[in-house]
Amino acid sequence: MNSMTGYAYNEVVTENYTVSVEFKSVNSRFLDLSINLPSFLGRIENKFKEIITSKIQRGKLDIFIRVKEENAPVLISVDENMAKSYFEAISKIAKSIGHNEKEIPLSLIVTQEGVLSSQKEIDIEKYYQMILPVFEKSLEEFIIDRNREGENLKKDLLYQLEKIEKASVVFTEWQPKMENAFKENIIKKFNEILGDKVDEQRVMTEVASLMVKYTINEEIVRLKSHIKAVQNEIENNATPGKRLDFICQEMNREINTIGSKNQFIEIAEQVINAKDALENIREQSKNIE
Repeated sequence: MNSMTGYAYNEVVTENYTVSVEFKSVNSRFLDLSINLPSFLGRIENKFKEIITSKIQRGKLDIFIRVKEENAPVLISVDENMAKSYFEAISKIAKSIGHNEKEIPLSLIVTQEGVLSSQKEIDIEKYYQMILPVFEKSLEEFIIDRNREGENLKKDLLYQLEKIEKASVVFTEWQPKMENAFKENIIKKFNEILGDKVDEQRVMTEVASLMVKYTINEEIVRLKSHIKAVQNEIENNATPGKRLDFICQEMNREINTIGSKNQFIEIAEQVINAKDALENIREQSKNIE
């Protein structure tokens, strides 16, 4: 089990270059991936995305890749036509003001926009191989960090699930008492209204019919089934986040129904405990991949 939050940072410094890779992530319903790297390396962005998507399924990830190269080879190009045009224009101005055009410094021409331009020699594969080891190390540490946090979440989820399981045991113990109390109340009301005219067979038929509506046996059976399903997801599913949220909705429905049919303080206390634990599970499931 992995948390959706995590962090990792690595940097490699050599005589010729510095490479750093940083991973950050927070919760998200889906995989929301953003890779920030120098614009001239945009062509290798998809390579890094493929590596990430093969190992990460959910979360909002921000990855920052920084590259600083010392003494990188640079190509200088000259636009001769541009230089001539600037020289002719500046010479014309010089003549108009009585200035000797031969005294026009070369620096005045070469510093004009567009005369000289520089461009890095970019070997994409070289940069990719330069970044890849740092990237992979950061990704590995990032996954370890998410897993460590995920194990802490797992312990808490199982602890909260145990509270719900204890509540279900109490519900089971008190179910017969609830049914007996309900029967007694119904029979008492019939006796109060009809007195000696009570038809016991008719009363028991009515009680049996109403018991179907007010018993909590079915809710307990479904609740215990959901508890096992949640435990299975936590123990055996590496990415249970979405499934847990769905099962928790079903559990909440059963607990609410038990609470609405309840007549005893002991059950009411356990309903509160179960709902509190369930809410904690639902909140924590939002942090799980």
